[in-house]
Amino acid sequence: MEDLLSARLQMAVSLGFHIIFACIGMVMPFLMAFSHWRWLRTGRKEYLDLTKTWSKGVAIFFATGAVSGTVLSFELGLLWPEFMRHAGPIIGMPFSWEGTAFFIEAIALGLFLYGWNRINRWVHWVTGVIVGISGVASGIFVVAANAWMNSPAGFDWVNGQAINVDPVAAMFNRAWFSQALHMTLAAFVSTCFAVAGIHALLLRRHENHPLHQPALKIALSFGAVAAFLQPISGDISAKSVAERQPAKLAAMEALFETSQPASLVLGGIPDETRQRVDYAIHLPGMLGFLAHGDFNAQVTGLDRIPRDQRPPVLVTHLAFQVMVGCGMLLMALGLAFVVIRWRFKHLLSHRTFLTVVALATPLGFLAVEAGWTVTEVGRQPWVIYGILRTKDALTPMPGLVYPLALFTGLYLVLAGLVTWLMVRQIKALHGSYAPKLTKV
Repeated sequence: MEDLLSARLQMAVSLGFHIIFACIGMVMPFLMAFSHWRWLRTGRKEYLDLTKTWSKGVAIFFATGAVSGTVLSFELGLLWPEFMRHAGPIIGMPFSWEGTAFFIEAIALGLFLYGWNRINRWVHWVTGVIVGISGVASGIFVVAANAWMNSPAGFDWVNGQAINVDPVAAMFNRAWFSQALHMTLAAFVSTCFAVAGIHALLLRRHENHPLHQPALKIALSFGAVAAFLQPISGDISAKSVAERQPAKLAAMEALFETSQPASLVLGGIPDETRQRVDYAIHLPGMLGFLAHGDFNAQVTGLDRIPRDQRPPVLVTHLAFQVMVGCGMLLMALGLAFVVIRWRFKHLLSHRTFLTVVALATPLGFLAVEAGWTVTEVGRQPWVIYGILRTKDALTPMPGLVYPLALFTGLYLVLAGLVTWLMVRQIKALHGSYAPKLTKV
């Protein structure tokens, strides 16, 4: 039991760090390419300088994402050999396509970083766009593999073995579209609001700096659009989960008893012993509408799920509430930005608005971490839903607490290195503009 907990914690730590690097690596190239496009169209130097600044961040997070992703691939084989024995032949295709997208991204990034004044400027811009497209494609392929774990397809399970394997059907399982859409939008929301928050903080400290205002507008524009679209993808995901994984939906909403109509639970602390939710707000009929499009629909509760197949309710429910709460706050901030930019442009530089944007910096990544917690913890006790239990996929190797400590230390060092590199880039950026700022 201790080894199972250590292995799961090790995967949680690895995924928790990697998902941040991956989100930034998926989205920053698009911000970079948009700024580059603005420079090509307007010739304004601040867009050129912003593009080059962001491109250094893209390079840093590409490298760290590659390192953390490589560690994850080793962990899958070392910690979960039984899972890989069954899953490898089935979901190998999305991982191979992810590798292909990764190499295309690496080539395009190299051309972009070293192509300044060496290749046609519009061809140069296209290489930056390819970095973004291949990064998003890479993320979608990985999410397709995870979706297969939630909605197994493309094989027949006979006597504990997978036969009649169809890799295409496995990759395009019933969960892949909803998860890929939700994750891609989450990456844009989290990264764009984080970038906006950093530039808002810097704009508070350096009011006359010529880069932070356009950077803030670009990041908030992308983030606001993604935040408005995210509830739509959330609705698609909720209906998909209700159909495929009723136990996960019941844990997300702490629905202990099958109900018709079923209330949507806002907040609250689940009490699994007493089978109730304390301190919650109940919205009658809303859960049935969100899950099945009908206010009077019946929603399966945990009472219909065997006890040994129920997910941890407390963690799943609280993580779901955190994800939704952070998402709604960022959507409200995105709406405020649209209104301010439309009618009250002078407020974009107001210290109060900049403070709010800066305070929102971690919310998107907090929502991403909470969302992945819902996805993974809500699937328990299964590693392949309905097929293979997590405990049965574990390596027989003892002493897993030691690699847990080792890899946790590795990720902390990696995170510290990334932070140091980014702080150094910011200081270099302000140093290059110091004369101009002093003159102003």
